[in-house]
Amino acid sequence: MRLIEDPSELASPAFHACGFVPTMGALHEGHASLVKRAAEAGRPVIVSIFVNPTQFGPNEDYGRYPRTLDADCALLEPLGVAGVFVPAVEAIYPEGLDASRAVAASLALPEVATQPGLEDSCRPGHLAGVALVVGRLFDLVGASAAYFGEKDYQQLRLIEDMVATDPARFAGLRVVACPTIRERDGLAMSSRNRYLKADERDAALALARALQIAHSAQRVATAERLMRETLDAHGLETEYAVIRDARTLRPVGGFELPTRALIAARLGATRLIDNAAMTVWR
Repeated sequence: MRLIEDPSELASPAFHACGFVPTMGALHEGHASLVKRAAEAGRPVIVSIFVNPTQFGPNEDYGRYPRTLDADCALLEPLGVAGVFVPAVEAIYPEGLDASRAVAASLALPEVATQPGLEDSCRPGHLAGVALVVGRLFDLVGASAAYFGEKDYQQLRLIEDMVATDPARFAGLRVVACPTIRERDGLAMSSRNRYLKADERDAALALARALQIAHSAQRVATAERLMRETLDAHGLETEYAVIRDARTLRPVGGFELPTRALIAARLGATRLIDNAAMTVWR
């Protein structure tokens, strides 16, 4: 497994038409599942580890976001990863961070990243930073396929639409959505789970429980109410708990089209998100 700091090394024939798994490190079995899925295609796999400053707001956890490169490499080594790309900030943003944030703010994002009132409202500028860094990583890596988990569902939909609407830039690139991986107790795996205190773990399970309870509802409004009540009962501060069109993430009146339940809530200092496809019996 090759550790790559210089982006020019990615042009090596050894990485041609690779499968690509972009991450911010602090890897867990959810990330490992993406790598395994990428390896199934029989292509070399590149994993990037880059804590992206442009997707963090001024009061968010960029400074304390876990950086665990040695442990990350130990997890990736047995998975047959061809290269781990660990660029410096200057390699991704040679124009400087202030200029890069201005570029992100000027991006014409797909509507799925600007209209739904989900992460776009709760974390202003976050999705623009994601779009900027993912686009630049795609440009550098030159992958044939990129693998993303469904847990960050709005981010996934943004990247899918971004690639689909700019075929000249992202020619031949396929975005592969992979299922959310959960702990045995149902908690969605996340690098931020390590922030949870021991006595907060059961309360954090309220997200998964709320998603499960929502499936018992026959009406969208009822499903949303049940999710909020479940989160409230476990002491979480709900940012949103909604049912949305699975493609556009816009509000829906019923379950006629594919829908997605999406939750963001705070537990102490930790922000948690989760989602699930809705399968409602009619």
